[in-house]
Amino acid sequence: MKNLINIAALAVMVSLAGCMVGPDFTKPVVEHPEHFRFADEEAEAVVNLKWWELFNDPVLDSLVTTALHDNKDVMIAVSRIEQARASLGFVEADMYPRVDIEAGASRGSFVAGRKVDTDNSYFIAPTLSWEIDFWGKFRRANEAALAQLMASEYSLRTVQISLISEVVSAYFLLLDFHQRLQISRRTLDSRLESLDIIQKRFSKGIIPEIDLNQSQIQKEIADASIPVFERLISQTEHTLSVLLGRFPAEIQTGVDLPHQAIPPYIPAGLPSALLERRPDIAQAEHLLHAQTARIGVAEALRFPSISLTGIAGFASTDLDDLISDGDAWSLSGNLFAPIFDFDKNKLRVVIQEERTKQALYRYQNTVLIAFKEVEDALREVHTYDDQIASVERQRDAAENAAYLSKMRYDKGVTSYLEVLETERQLFSAGLELSEVKQQYLNAYVRLYKALGGGWLSKDQAENAEEQP
Repeated sequence: MKNLINIAALAVMVSLAGCMVGPDFTKPVVEHPEHFRFADEEAEAVVNLKWWELFNDPVLDSLVTTALHDNKDVMIAVSRIEQARASLGFVEADMYPRVDIEAGASRGSFVAGRKVDTDNSYFIAPTLSWEIDFWGKFRRANEAALAQLMASEYSLRTVQISLISEVVSAYFLLLDFHQRLQISRRTLDSRLESLDIIQKRFSKGIIPEIDLNQSQIQKEIADASIPVFERLISQTEHTLSVLLGRFPAEIQTGVDLPHQAIPPYIPAGLPSALLERRPDIAQAEHLLHAQTARIGVAEALRFPSISLTGIAGFASTDLDDLISDGDAWSLSGNLFAPIFDFDKNKLRVVIQEERTKQALYRYQNTVLIAFKEVEDALREVHTYDDQIASVERQRDAAENAAYLSKMRYDKGVTSYLEVLETERQLFSAGLELSEVKQQYLNAYVRLYKALGGGWLSKDQAENAEEQP
C-alpha cells in the first residue's frame, strides 16, 4: 500500500508539471464609442439599485419580490447553477487517481489453458488507476467547466433582470388597461346621458332622426370598447400570474396610472462600464472562455495518453492464510497513442476552433445588441417625455372643445356633427394619453434593463443599505 501511495504522489507531481496544450483564454477587446449617442450626462449610472422602488408603489414592490422568489424560470436558472457546479466536480475528479477495491474467490482444475489439481484461489485488493494529465486534457476540461459555472451564474442574473422588467412592464400595462376601461365607462355614462336628451328632443320633434342615430352610434362605440379592455385586463393579469409563479388570478393594483411617479432620470454612464454591468455580456464572455478551453482538450487527444494501474492486497490459495501470509502487489503502465485515424483527431480540433469562433461572434453580437438597447431606451425616454406633454395639451383642448360644442349645439349655433366630432376626439385623446403614459413608464423600465440594472450581489446589497 505504501508503494501505491508513493506512486500516486509521483504521478500527481508529473501531471502538474506537464504542459497544457491549446490556447490560453484572453478577454476579447471590444471597440466601443466613448459616449452614448443620446445620453445627457457622463456620470456613472447607479443602476444596481432596486430601481422599481423609484416608482413608489408598494404593490409593485411586492409583485417583484414574489416573482423573484416563485418564478419557475428563476428556479430553472438556479437549478442550472447547481448542475454546472456538479459538472465541475465531476470533471475535476478525472484529475485525480481513482481507487477501487477488487475481491474474488474461485475453485477449479483448469488454469491458463491446462488441467491442474483442484485448487482454491482467494484475493482482495484495492486498485489504483490513474491517467497522467501530462498534456493538460483534464485541466483544460476543468477550466471549461469552471467557466461554464460562471456563465450559469450570470445567466441567473440575466433571467432576474428580464423577469423584473417583464413584471414591471406588465404591471404598467395592466394599469393602462384599467385606466382606459375607466375612460370608456365614463364616456359611456356621458353618452347615455346625451342619448337620453337627444331621444327626448327627437320625441318632441325638435331634432331630426339622424341626430338620434348618430348619438346611438357613439353610445355603442363607447359600450363596445368596455369588453375589449376587460378582456385585455384579464389576459394581462394571467400573464402576470405566470410570472409570479401562480395560476391565473386577479392581480391587485396600487397607485393608478395617472398618479404613477416618474422616476428621476438615471444617467447612462460611460459605455465601457456597460461591458462590466450587463450580465448577458459577462455570460457570453465566460461561454467563450469555456469553448476556448475545449480546444485544449481536443488538442490533448492528439498526443499519447499515459495511465498507471496498481494493485496492493492479499492473495492466497487458502482462505485462512489470506491476511497472514498472502501479500500481493502489481504495477503496470500503459501508453496509448493515435497513429493513423483518417484525421479524426485533427478534425476534432478544427470543430472546437470553429465553435470558438462562433462563441466569439455571439459575444460580439451580444455587445452590439446591448449598445443598441441602451441607445433605443435613451431615445425613448427623451421622445416620450415630449410626446406625453403634447398629448396632455391635446386632451385638454379636446375636453374644452367638447364642452363648447355642446353649448353651441344647445343654442342652435352648430349641428350635432360638431358635437360628435369633439366627443370622438376627447375619447380618443383620453385613450391615447393613457397609452403614452404607460409607454413612457416602460421606456424607463427598458432603460434600466438595458443598462444592466436590477440585480444586486450580496456585497452590493449590503453597501447600498449602508449608504444614507
